[in-house]
Amino acid sequence: MQNLDALLIFARVAELTSFTRAAESLGIQKGRVSTVVRGLERDLGVALLHRTTRTVQLTEDGRAFYARARDLLAEVEELETMFSRHDAPLRGRLRVDMPTVLAQSVVVPALPQLLAAHPQLELELSSTDRRVDLVQEGFDCVVRLGSIVDETLIARPLGKLRMINAASPSYLARYGTPHTLEDLRSQGHQMVHYTWTLGGKLAGWEYPDGDAYASLMLPGAMQVNSVQTYHAAGLAGVGLIQAGYSALAQHIERGALVEVLPDLRPKPLDAWLVVAHRRNLSQRVRAFMNWIEQVLAPYFE
Repeated sequence: MQNLDALLIFARVAELTSFTRAAESLGIQKGRVSTVVRGLERDLGVALLHRTTRTVQLTEDGRAFYARARDLLAEVEELETMFSRHDAPLRGRLRVDMPTVLAQSVVVPALPQLLAAHPQLELELSSTDRRVDLVQEGFDCVVRLGSIVDETLIARPLGKLRMINAASPSYLARYGTPHTLEDLRSQGHQMVHYTWTLGGKLAGWEYPDGDAYASLMLPGAMQVNSVQTYHAAGLAGVGLIQAGYSALAQHIERGALVEVLPDLRPKPLDAWLVVAHRRNLSQRVRAFMNWIEQVLAPYFE
């Protein structure tokens, strides 16, 4: 390999699964992208990509090579920036994934300030409610809430997001405002049930119990498997909900939701910034981690 350009071009094709999109993102001709990747495959003696008329996918050899290439590119970037000022503007691409509601309610409204401070930063923001594959999908980092189940990933704690109990004014007008756990039973309250799988086991109403948390099963006329629908059901007055304050703050401020049982809030949600490898902690990732920690700080416990 004569230089690192071939690695960069191949990595972009692997991440975008398209020669055309890779060329557009790099600002070069599609023909050059194809030529470079073919030359790389020739030098290595293996096929890195499966090509069809509609898509491009990594081969098994391509996946292994891509993982090492990303590590190498990250190390090169670290070398190039090791003597840069910490307050120097960021430049280059940063691909991030985070939960949809967190992106919509907190992160995107704060982005203009970040992009104004770093006009050469190319941010690719994915907002999904599934666990993306950092390596295969080419993410520099992801923001995750809750527990980290993959021990091969490097997770840096950001803080604990405050969770609250809430209901709409119309719901409280029908059922009354609960002040104790007994009120939840005696007043006949209902909750909206959130579950990953419809028809699956229900979690119940979570509340602090000494040094731990317990749950009280309340009736509910509705089950949902989408966070956005869960919030919408609470706003519509279907039932009580338990959710992150960061997502509900705007609704509480305008009076569309009311916090109830503030002394019985559910367990706070751990927020993490996750990378696939310590080498992925580039200057851009570190700066983004510091920035998003500040953005989320008002919603931490």
